[in-house]
Amino acid sequence: MSFQSINQLAEKLNTNIGRVIVGKDNVTELLFIALITSGHVLLEDVPGTGKTLLAKSLAQSLKLQFRRVQFTPDLLPSDLSGIQYYNQKDGGFEFRPGPLFTNLLLADEINRATPRTQSSLLECMEERQISVDGETKRLDKPFMVIATQNPVEHQGTFPLPEAQLDRFLFKIQMGYPTTEEALQILKRFNNADPLGQLEPVATAADIAEAQRRYAEVRVSDEVLQYLLQLIERTRSREDVNIGVSPRGSQALLRASQVHAILRGRDYVTPDDVKAMAKPVLAHRLSLKGMHRSHKQAEVIIEDIIRQTAVPAEAGIVSR
Repeated sequence: MSFQSINQLAEKLNTNIGRVIVGKDNVTELLFIALITSGHVLLEDVPGTGKTLLAKSLAQSLKLQFRRVQFTPDLLPSDLSGIQYYNQKDGGFEFRPGPLFTNLLLADEINRATPRTQSSLLECMEERQISVDGETKRLDKPFMVIATQNPVEHQGTFPLPEAQLDRFLFKIQMGYPTTEEALQILKRFNNADPLGQLEPVATAADIAEAQRRYAEVRVSDEVLQYLLQLIERTRSREDVNIGVSPRGSQALLRASQVHAILRGRDYVTPDDVKAMAKPVLAHRLSLKGMHRSHKQAEVIIEDIIRQTAVPAEAGIVSR
């Protein structure tokens, strides 16, 4: 698969999802980048903005196995990973896989589950494997978690710890539609459900090949140094308690490589790094003081970008 084919795949996916979701091309692009880089996405916004519908539209646009789990306080880790049950017919124990054994998992309202259940996702998100009763079971590829949460309701919720947030490639906020977009939504869903009419536009083999190819996008030493300067500045600010980890710097590099492909290039520029900085880095910052919002973290990332010198254009094409 060529870089141009990956770009065309993104366009087909965006067009297909656009038949259901109105005016969220930027969000769809981030979902595609996460899918190709084997990353996970946290969708956060108020109820009714289309978080679950977006995840369903992505799943229906891909010829992949899809499972949805509604997270609740009584959800147990075994409800996700699966259980060993006694088969009376065969006279022995058998493993019954849980919903984690899929390609695309929608973890709806993830912050309503207890920390014990949330922690059961750590291993599968990072290592693509699950340990059950001392036995390690590999997950099929591709594997992607799309989690949703409501930021305005705190009663009966359990905020995600930093270790869990760091596993997500992106944290995305949907936002309200414009007046024109809201009008299109009303007309589109008035007489029919467009979600049921979506057909797959990509297979598991397409995604696997794109996941293999994107790493061949060239990154010069100058761009790598620029990326690392952004990361290191998050660790030295007085208003930041914990800066971005090495996992975050790797995530920013991978996202920038796919972003370069979507802009028709086979090499990364500082503009790719800038474009990916906020969705990749903001949720990884632990801020000091009372105003520790995601919006404030984005402001800090923007400030760091402004203060960091951009490398000269000469030399950024070569590795």
